[in-house]
Amino acid sequence: MGLDRGCDRMLERRALLGGAGRVLALAGVGVLAPSVLRPAAAAAMGADEARHLLSRTGFGPTPSDIAELQGVDYTAAVERVLGKWRPEPLTPPPGWINLTPPQQREQAERFREEREEKRKAQSGPDKPPPLANANPIQERARELRNWWVEEMLVTDQPFVERMTLFWHNHFTSSLQKVRFAPAIYRQNLLLRRHALGNFATLLHAVAKDPAMLLYLDGAQSKAGQPNENFARELLELFTLGEGHYTEADIKAAARAFTGWGIDRNTGGFRAYPALHDKGEKTFFGRSGAFGGDDILSMILDKPGVSEWIVGKLWRELVSLTPDPAEVKRLAAIFREARYEMKPLLRAMLLSPAFRDPANRGALIKSPVELVVGTIRLLGLPVPEKTRLVRALQAIGQVPFDPPNVKGWPGGEAWITTNTLLMRQQILRRFVEATTVAPMGDTMPMAPPRPGRRADRREAMGDEVMMAPERTPVEGRSLRAAGNAARLGPALAGLDAATLQQALLAVPPQMPLAAGLPAGEVVATLMLDPGYQLK
Repeated sequence: MGLDRGCDRMLERRALLGGAGRVLALAGVGVLAPSVLRPAAAAAMGADEARHLLSRTGFGPTPSDIAELQGVDYTAAVERVLGKWRPEPLTPPPGWINLTPPQQREQAERFREEREEKRKAQSGPDKPPPLANANPIQERARELRNWWVEEMLVTDQPFVERMTLFWHNHFTSSLQKVRFAPAIYRQNLLLRRHALGNFATLLHAVAKDPAMLLYLDGAQSKAGQPNENFARELLELFTLGEGHYTEADIKAAARAFTGWGIDRNTGGFRAYPALHDKGEKTFFGRSGAFGGDDILSMILDKPGVSEWIVGKLWRELVSLTPDPAEVKRLAAIFREARYEMKPLLRAMLLSPAFRDPANRGALIKSPVELVVGTIRLLGLPVPEKTRLVRALQAIGQVPFDPPNVKGWPGGEAWITTNTLLMRQQILRRFVEATTVAPMGDTMPMAPPRPGRRADRREAMGDEVMMAPERTPVEGRSLRAAGNAARLGPALAGLDAATLQQALLAVPPQMPLAAGLPAGEVVATLMLDPGYQLK
């Protein structure tokens, strides 16, 4: 199926259908009836169910991943998914993670001075405009995004990465606002450390996290001048949702969090007792000289917290429309477990709703899942990750930079007229890149040369991913590029039925032609609308 024809058909179907049907329409399989909860069978898993479990708890499962779980008792398979939990990433961190705020301020001042000196030295009618040095803050942000993409690609515990990304989208912070990459890196470690741990513990830790204090302006909150940003988002987005608190509760909570700040020398959390409002506050109908930890504990006493978290996880793992009765059942398990995540996740993954075939292919892959999952599936090296980050930017999800405090809305919001076309172009680009030459050869990146913005831009290769319709891979013409992807060991030599089962959660929009080589089968399936679903 050609790119233009496929996109036209998808857009046409989306225009005709609304709601959840739009998601299924993207795959060209029509609108299914509402899911009927059926008891989970005790039998061992088939390949389709194995792929479903792995796709919802990881990135791009390979046929060997699926085969490894096929035939395993389903409960044992869920325990295997939950059992892998190492809090440390495999990828070595950037070298600047121990940088202190004074050191960053010194570097920033030196950067401004050098830039001004170059501007003065090169100014004049007969001189070219000066070339800017690499901004150290921007370079660290780029390196940090690349670091996380690399970790997603190489991880041996994809569910931990998925949950780290989930918490990053729940407790949002942004490099653009925080502008201190070591704090964002340490926040990522915090989310990773508690990814499958205890939500209450994580909530208390995030409230004191320097990146969060900077992002929601808590570091400037003091007695007499409380900043309400964190208190508001704590109640509205992090724990309860709208309608479960009053404006007076927000104001009282903001007063309780005054005095929580950041050590200017180390960048770590520091409490400033002299800046704390020690007066009496009334929160949720109770009065006392509350501090921040008191507020958090009173929030966690509310049953609505567990339902709020379960609802978000349901939309992440099960379907776009939470089942109210199931949410209440799972929330009760969550509360009984005192906010331990594993009992909740286990119950959700074992639930009839999660296993219901009608919920397979009912969610749209996020940009991270699409790009990272495709690279993992193809099994081909991409030495420089900046291009992948730029591909993610083109379709709406840059790690460490959610659009606002609400995070990425997800669901059907991933698909717009523009992003749908761009997604197809990026997938086509992956096919073309592997057709022209191995990805490891076509996507290299030389180390950036300080002081030359043009060199850095050329090295990053932003034109490859950001303008695929205009620029050939590494300057090579794609006119002769075929429609067959070059396959890594994970996909090479497999028959079409096995490849289709691994790549698609729903039947293809156009049946595969008989006798196609494996590379053409993979390329065709990657460009099928159903590949966008999980």
